[in-house]
Amino acid sequence: MVKKYSVKELLNKGKLFIDKKVLIEGWIRSFRYSIFVTLNDGSTIQNLQIILSNKLDKKLIKKITIGSSIRVIGIVKKSIGTKQYIELQSLKITIYESVDPVIIQKSILQPKKHSLEKLREQAHLRFRTNIFSCIMRIRHHIAFCIHKYFHEHGFFYLHTPIITTLNCEGTGRMFQITTMDLKKKLVDYEKDFFKCKTYLSVSGQLEAETASLGLGKVYTFGPVFRAENSNTSRHLSEFWMIEPEIAFYHLKENINLAENFLKFIIRYIIDNSMEDLIFLNKYLEKWNQKKKNYLLEKLELILKFPFKKISYTEAIKILDEEEKKKNIKFLHPIIWGMDLQSEHEQYLVDKYFKIPVIVFDYPCSIKAFYMRMNNDGKTVRAMDVLFPEIGEIIGGSQREERYDMLLQRMKDTNTDKNKLWWYLDTRRFGSVPHSGFGLGFDRLVQFVTGMNNIRDVIPYPRTPKNAEF
Repeated sequence: MVKKYSVKELLNKGKLFIDKKVLIEGWIRSFRYSIFVTLNDGSTIQNLQIILSNKLDKKLIKKITIGSSIRVIGIVKKSIGTKQYIELQSLKITIYESVDPVIIQKSILQPKKHSLEKLREQAHLRFRTNIFSCIMRIRHHIAFCIHKYFHEHGFFYLHTPIITTLNCEGTGRMFQITTMDLKKKLVDYEKDFFKCKTYLSVSGQLEAETASLGLGKVYTFGPVFRAENSNTSRHLSEFWMIEPEIAFYHLKENINLAENFLKFIIRYIIDNSMEDLIFLNKYLEKWNQKKKNYLLEKLELILKFPFKKISYTEAIKILDEEEKKKNIKFLHPIIWGMDLQSEHEQYLVDKYFKIPVIVFDYPCSIKAFYMRMNNDGKTVRAMDVLFPEIGEIIGGSQREERYDMLLQRMKDTNTDKNKLWWYLDTRRFGSVPHSGFGLGFDRLVQFVTGMNNIRDVIPYPRTPKNAEF
């Protein structure tokens, strides 16, 4: 029986397979001179060249078209060409399904450059393109190493509910879930499926906090949903979040964890996805007019230096001084108490420090109710990690563990304590200092791959006015 291999296995261990009979399956990327077939199975960015036998039935040759799926048994030979080390001399070919050449001409599988917008229109086919398969493999490796990191550091993976009755952040619109007819003037939610108003969750943080107060270290990794009408290159309506929560952690430990975690991910991707990174680097150079080695240098920068850590007050001072000294005109005026905008974050990272920055101790007025109040009564123990080009990539804080202080903050922010009685209750049963943060997974993939639009790093993007496929 002939053993089946992936294209990646054959190409990575080419010398070991020379003169051996193997079985390979995949999709045809190109077909030249009725002899050379280029095959790809998704396991790697590279293709395998297959040399067709001159004894092949002419009727079968006519069925060999771009996009067709085939099964090939052949002998591995050292290639006489310079573009590949090995090639496969076919002995037997089975065509699973042939594709009409006329259909191919209308699809993104046609071997020519297509815009990323065009690829999104045929999202069900874009997994077969070089650029998107490359991004998806990197996405997989990032997800895998996230689980690897937390497992190796003693965290437990927690599945928090997707259906919820509350808004963790207290801001932003949520998608409602109901079995009721909302066209009626009076809707009795006592008769609804859950007997109350329910929504798709924007975060699993509060539930994760309760788990950390029994398990010590937990993390969530799942989909979350925001119904905000933000139709930008950095926002999705459905996206994935990683949210670790750690008992007995203060803000400084939380900051160190975030930096260590991000560096672990970048190092892992450089070590395990270099083939795909090199392809993306060439793509960005050619089509996005990026400088040579742009992507690799950007990733290496994350590893090269410790992240710069400054307080919010220091950040405001720097921005104010830079605006006056260099006559910079920020769109949003620099005032203590304001929420830092993207232009401010990117200036601090890209222009001033030129390395990742962690800003901490934000004004309590612009942060969520659950963040621990500092002794000054004005700021909370919050922190944001800012990355080159994209700005905030992580947001986190030390949580308010004191019952009375948490209750007061809920009153100050008009947060319904009746819905969060269980969250308050944890502060009455052996409460401890604890911290955590949230990392937008898709935004991290966007940073690692260098893509301009977040819609191009998720299989099927969900955005305002778009839920196709």
